[in-house]
Amino acid sequence: MNEIVSQIRALLESKTIDIFIGYEEGTRKPRPVFVSEAKDAGKLIFNENCSGNLAVYLTRKDLVGGKKVGIAASYYTLKSIVHLSNENQVSEEILYAVAFSEKGDYKLLQSIEEIKQYLTEAIAPAKPDEEDLIGKIDEMTVSERWEFWTDELSRCFKCYACRSACPMCYCTKCIVEVNRPQWIQPWAGTLSNMEWQISRVMHLAGRCSDCGSCGTACPLGIPIHLLTHRMAELVKENFGESAEKGNVLSTFKPDDKENFIV
Repeated sequence: MNEIVSQIRALLESKTIDIFIGYEEGTRKPRPVFVSEAKDAGKLIFNENCSGNLAVYLTRKDLVGGKKVGIAASYYTLKSIVHLSNENQVSEEILYAVAFSEKGDYKLLQSIEEIKQYLTEAIAPAKPDEEDLIGKIDEMTVSERWEFWTDELSRCFKCYACRSACPMCYCTKCIVEVNRPQWIQPWAGTLSNMEWQISRVMHLAGRCSDCGSCGTACPLGIPIHLLTHRMAELVKENFGESAEKGNVLSTFKPDDKENFIV
């Protein structure tokens, strides 16, 4: 780890980057830190507890606007960076990513192409707890599944922590803030909560990195990340994995499959 911290310090000293987005020790667990001085690089840590998706900060113009940026990037953060690049939200001329894995491996990636190549060889981290719950949900009947999600989403009080944690939710005005017309009711209620989550998942179709940050951010522990996870699987099955083919909600081809429509 000392070696990668030294590399980051050198990048800051040479002004190759203006800011590095990473993790530092927090009260209970690692927290985001924004290092702009080489002398502060020693604060940075990289370990298995650094699980948040820091790509959420790359669209914050008040934080990184006009700056050359370095970022600590887990597997899912790297996937989010590729999606953001495809949507012209980040420029590879200003981005340096330090890829790190649960095994403690580190690698400095200096372009989107290097990130893409790294992802073709990297293995997605295992999520055994989620896989168990996904298996149980898949075994449910349609009516049982509807009841499950109705019960879960009825607890939502619309804090929008899920939206704030998602790197791909970077719209300046969210659909829940539009009131002419009022697409989604702003107050909490089972039906409006379901409308909100269905809308969120649809907007992430073909764009979700499957990082699970939305579910982690939920203060009530509602497993909403499983909705985007399932949507990501359906998109991959029916349209392929590459986001470069176009967003599934904004791209149409006459020969698109329609067998998923029921």
